[in-house]
Amino acid sequence: MTLQEIFLILLGLGLAGGILSGIPAMLAIAGVPFVVALLGSLVGAFDPGFLKFFPARVYGIMSNPLLMAVPLFVLMGVLLEKSRVSERMLQVLGQMLGGSARGMAVSVLLFSAIIAASTGIVGATVVMLVLMSLPAMLQAGVPKPLASGLICAGGTLGQIIPPSIVLVLLGDQIGNTYLEAQQRAGNFAPDSVSVGDLFAGALLPGLMLVGLYALYAFAVLTIAARGAPKVVRPASPPLGVILNSFAPPLLMILAVLGSILAGVATTTEAAGLGAVGALMLAGYHRPGRGRWLVGLGALAALALLMLRMFSDGRAGPVMTGLAVAMVVLLVLGLVVSVIKLWGAGVLSAASDETLRITGMVFGIVVAASMLALVFRGFGGEETVGHLMQNMPGGDWGALFIVLGMVFLLGFLLEAIEIIYIVVPLLGPPILGGDISPVWFGVLLAMNLQTSFLTPPFGFALFYFRSVAPREITTRDTYVGVAPFVVLQLIGLAMLMAFPSLATWLPGVLF
Repeated sequence: MTLQEIFLILLGLGLAGGILSGIPAMLAIAGVPFVVALLGSLVGAFDPGFLKFFPARVYGIMSNPLLMAVPLFVLMGVLLEKSRVSERMLQVLGQMLGGSARGMAVSVLLFSAIIAASTGIVGATVVMLVLMSLPAMLQAGVPKPLASGLICAGGTLGQIIPPSIVLVLLGDQIGNTYLEAQQRAGNFAPDSVSVGDLFAGALLPGLMLVGLYALYAFAVLTIAARGAPKVVRPASPPLGVILNSFAPPLLMILAVLGSILAGVATTTEAAGLGAVGALMLAGYHRPGRGRWLVGLGALAALALLMLRMFSDGRAGPVMTGLAVAMVVLLVLGLVVSVIKLWGAGVLSAASDETLRITGMVFGIVVAASMLALVFRGFGGEETVGHLMQNMPGGDWGALFIVLGMVFLLGFLLEAIEIIYIVVPLLGPPILGGDISPVWFGVLLAMNLQTSFLTPPFGFALFYFRSVAPREITTRDTYVGVAPFVVLQLIGLAMLMAFPSLATWLPGVLF
């Protein structure tokens, strides 16, 4: 064993110890490699010149236009939560599906899928689902274990259903790592991998998981309902209430995702569209004057998007004047929304939450850059590549090793931390071969989602227990989550057996 390999082992042990010590993960991910690098430089195992590249890497991270989408997507989700738009959607959906145990369970699951597409933040989604949907499910007769499992599993759908912050960060890392790995393997003109590719690749697997969850919940509650007294079905809400609650958020999500998949907007531009849409949606639902102007501004934004999607790039005087008028309406509606939300305290609360989450994300990204530098300075890439090549099973063996490590790391680290540790350190040997980078990225996203649910350390379980009432015991939570972990593993196995679930739609669209 060489001196550099000894320091790589020391780096791994120190990193694990730092994370388990309870200090902030950002400090452990950056501080431990820095200390190990200094120790290695004293005995000639590490070249301190590698550390000179750190400022340039940090500058590259902060100037990366793709990562600008992160705070915009976060703001979009936080605004929908703070403005209580999400709460109204769940109430109306529960009334539509009848208020029975099966109706409430399915409504919570559908609501989770919609919220996953608008927030993508596991902790916030799980807490919101507990506060808003758990009492309604228990009142409708959903057993406590099943209600707990539905909330925990539904809260993690934001990891896999686009547009997802995790997929944005995965797309950034996999795109860079794939390009570098292919060039090292001798392919100097590889196809680029974008966030749009991952969004398209994750869409069908995400919907597949929702379907598996719904089938399980419906079957369990159908069996439990045999012989039980019939529940009086409440009156369905008027059509106007349904459209007012669901049409604006769904149109916003479709506009964001559709603009990316149609190729008319980059991920960052679509994130800006989502943030503006969430601002106007929250302003529209606030009582007070100017609501009609906000509605007109939102319609103008949608019309501008349609014009961009279906125009051929040539606009006459009439179309130009119409576009200018729509822009004016959009600006006016946005100004009115900002004034209303600021006066109600919603905008300041959403801005504070967005700043906190974004700071955490970028802190981890910068810290992981230090880890990657030190790892490379100790020759870690060559060591990992050699180990992967000698694994039994070739590429499949290496893939199973990486997925297993991601699953285990999910007990200790957040998804963002895992992405910026595993992909640049362990991804090159896999992405340098013939494995589809889109398929690999979706596998990682689904694997990360599974680790959020696995007892006893799944983060979704901690978030759930932090706000769940006392009558929901830890045993109820673990018993309720276990079937969903099995369903998650079934979905992961189906994705591994049929890679086209992730690769077909990107191939059609792009």
